[in-house]
Amino acid sequence: LIRDSKGEIFIAGIMEHIEEAGIHSGDSACSLPPFSINQDLQDKIVNWVSKIAEEIKVIGLMNTQLAIKDKKIYVLEVNPRASRTVPFVAKARGIPIAKIAAKIMTGDLLEEILTDKDNKKLETFNVKESVFPFNKFDGVDLVLGPEMKSTGEVMGIGSTFGEAFAKSQLGANINLPLEGKVFISIKDEDKKNVISIAKNLKSLGFTICATKGTAMYLSNNNIDVQYIKKVIEGRPNAVDAMLSKEIQLVINTAEGRNSIKDSFSLRQTALLNKIPYYTTIQGANAATLAIKALKNTQLNIKSLQSYFE
Repeated sequence: LIRDSKGEIFIAGIMEHIEEAGIHSGDSACSLPPFSINQDLQDKIVNWVSKIAEEIKVIGLMNTQLAIKDKKIYVLEVNPRASRTVPFVAKARGIPIAKIAAKIMTGDLLEEILTDKDNKKLETFNVKESVFPFNKFDGVDLVLGPEMKSTGEVMGIGSTFGEAFAKSQLGANINLPLEGKVFISIKDEDKKNVISIAKNLKSLGFTICATKGTAMYLSNNNIDVQYIKKVIEGRPNAVDAMLSKEIQLVINTAEGRNSIKDSFSLRQTALLNKIPYYTTIQGANAATLAIKALKNTQLNIKSLQSYFE
């Protein structure tokens, strides 16, 4: 948001991170506007951050990071400054946010600068995706965490979240498959959330294979799945299947030092063989929506300027 010296506040945008809290915000893909937060929660967020901005008397930009769990909002941090996402929000909205904030900091007022066009509701979904240098550093693990690993960003714009996310993946040089076999191996706490993803992938025509625990869980929930061995269980295993090009998409979430170490070869094989991989359940869900958009929608390419003409 931007606050001026009279206390007027302009909400530049509410972005929803695709990855969960705990993963560095610079490594998380995010959507503007939010794709799964209801309007009541968004209104509450606006109310909260406006009160915080008023309390600390910020003049200019303020970036707030929040977390939502069980429909409760938690404030993680408040930064009375610009952030790396300012250029992304500016491009999505067609508003020179940094320029406006700089003018506010030198004494101008929002009412003198903003127009009705600046307050117009977004008509597109905009996705910022992080780009990682994993292919340039041999032996680096793909698992995301609190340390920032990305070295760049790309942006996708579409009429739906799925279309925007699909474009962001293409921009990050990730070619999502439209058919084939998906390998799933996930930690216990993610299993309840993978059911809908697996069902969607099945409805899109994919075959699913999974390690023992995940396969048993999916099978118990009436999802047809093929069992495949972990690397430590012998051969043929998931890595062998990837090397023989039997697997086109990898969904792998791990927790704990041993589990992360055991699944390292899976992620490395996916990386070296350019197989799209997702190490969070949220990323896997977004990828599924993107695949659905790619299968059902003709992607349109437009210049950024044409969105604001």
